[in-house]
Amino acid sequence: MIARRQFLGFGSAAAAGLLVPVGLLPRSARAQSVPLLDPLTQPRFVNPLPNPLAPKYHYLPTGFDHASGLPLFEIRAQQIRHDAGLVDPATGARLTHTAWGYGTSLQPAVYPGYTFEFPRGIGAKVRYVNALNGVTYPPDVPVDQTLHWADPLNSGSLPGVPYAGPVPLVAHQHGGDTESLSDGLPDAWATPGNAITGRLFNPLYTYDNSQEATQLWYHDHSVGVTRLNVYMGLAGHYFIRDLNELSLGLPKYPYEVPLLIQDRTFLSNGELFYASVDTETPGLPSPTHLPENFGDTILVNGVAWPVLDVEPRKYRFRVLNGSDSRVYDMTLSNGMPFVQIGSDLGLLNAPVSMTLLSVAPGERADIILDFAGKAGQTIIINNTAAAPYPSGDPVDPATTGQVMAFRVSLPLSGVADPRIPANLRPLSGPVPTLSRPARTRKILLFEGTDSLGRLQTMAGIVDNSRPNLNGTLVFDDPISENPQVGDTEIWEFYNTTADAHPIHMHLVDFRVLNRQGFTGTITDKTNSDGSLGGVLDEASIRLVGKARKPAASEAGKKDTAKMFPGEVTRVIAKFNRPGEYLYHCHILSHEDHEMMRPYFVGPIPPGR
Repeated sequence: MIARRQFLGFGSAAAAGLLVPVGLLPRSARAQSVPLLDPLTQPRFVNPLPNPLAPKYHYLPTGFDHASGLPLFEIRAQQIRHDAGLVDPATGARLTHTAWGYGTSLQPAVYPGYTFEFPRGIGAKVRYVNALNGVTYPPDVPVDQTLHWADPLNSGSLPGVPYAGPVPLVAHQHGGDTESLSDGLPDAWATPGNAITGRLFNPLYTYDNSQEATQLWYHDHSVGVTRLNVYMGLAGHYFIRDLNELSLGLPKYPYEVPLLIQDRTFLSNGELFYASVDTETPGLPSPTHLPENFGDTILVNGVAWPVLDVEPRKYRFRVLNGSDSRVYDMTLSNGMPFVQIGSDLGLLNAPVSMTLLSVAPGERADIILDFAGKAGQTIIINNTAAAPYPSGDPVDPATTGQVMAFRVSLPLSGVADPRIPANLRPLSGPVPTLSRPARTRKILLFEGTDSLGRLQTMAGIVDNSRPNLNGTLVFDDPISENPQVGDTEIWEFYNTTADAHPIHMHLVDFRVLNRQGFTGTITDKTNSDGSLGGVLDEASIRLVGKARKPAASEAGKKDTAKMFPGEVTRVIAKFNRPGEYLYHCHILSHEDHEMMRPYFVGPIPPGR
């Protein structure tokens, strides 16, 4: 692992823009109950890729909500056995593992979960049921009870004590324009039977599906254990369709294929392993939270290094990075381009051709690949992104340097191969611009240490006029961002760390305005939870060089964007609904360790 450091450092050296190391990142020990499975022994480009748009992977309504007149989906999270295509290297026998999946009374639980697909404006009622009855976390995917987490048994901080209680769950609709109580916020968790619930628990969600055609997704978001619950399998696809999208004649199923990309590490018996031991820093509990989690095996739609047999024609791929910490910088082995037509929350104005597609955790990319003239070829998606991103350890080209393959082996069918139009929004009109902001906010991204001396990622504010809040803040600190309903605001994210952070804002679709280098002076701050954070002196900030406009691929509606080291990233958003929402780093290990903050739209109620 590389040394971790504050990008700006402290004191006068920071004002000069120097890099000042503040200590080494502890290395994760590979401690586990049985040996790890060697990824080099596993099949590559053999197991077929499932298509989550296949009819058998769509949710079926389980009932009807008479009060609203909307279809009802009762979704159950259950424990299952999952086949990711792994084999025992000694015997060749298939290995399966314990996972958590989503299903219904009509459809057995699966990982990834079934796919939601709705026409724009057709709403739904969704009840998520925690059906992990009698289930707790596996011993090799353990809970660190020293973090701020749901803590259903109200046990408090218990260093080194295995957790054997019920699993807290809450499903979040990522990218959804939903009311606060249907967002799936981290404090809305529940244990099986709703026996114990968080302060924001809501038993029945309303999804308006009023957004333009887009790719959302749903995943668990329970406070302090999001990384573990998603690692166990709780994620799935969600699509909204509209007339503009339909008018384009884009490839449709089976020529439209969602790709949920995740990395995992497995034990030799096929079970999941989540690193949680640090042998290089004395005195830390076991299990302990580690700053990131990088698996050594790449899964796409739940299958390790799959292959998709394709015709020599255009296909539409809906790429989603659902990994804990890993960014994917993807290229195609034959040098052919990706043609991006959409980003997180809808179609771009025009197609963008590129040879490298970069997707951070939480981000989506809507792309076209044209396999015409490639008959007989096997084309591999390669990955070159360092971990942590962008300047960490190089990727292993033999394992995590490969994602999946396309085998151009099928004959052309009679379905016409569509032309991709130059104007992707003929009915919707260009991506709306946002202007006339009511205010500009400065947000701090920081790495300090928690009360046990572990690296802790944090967010906060850069605002010398509010000395009681200025600097790093933890999740339970008072609300510091309070836009009013209908306000448009610019948020400037100042990244003082050595890593890129994919920041996700709930509720809104923002536009990336620009990025620019900066320097400044940081001083220590002791946070309310006893952790060591910092204050970036607002008056000391000096901008460096010219502001850099976003790439054309980022010019659409976004809910997640990379905030690069030593840069301020400016976004603009309009806040159209009242209530409590969040912004956070979508590196799941970061959000679980305090790089997550609530914000409130409209008047803040007493006691919040």
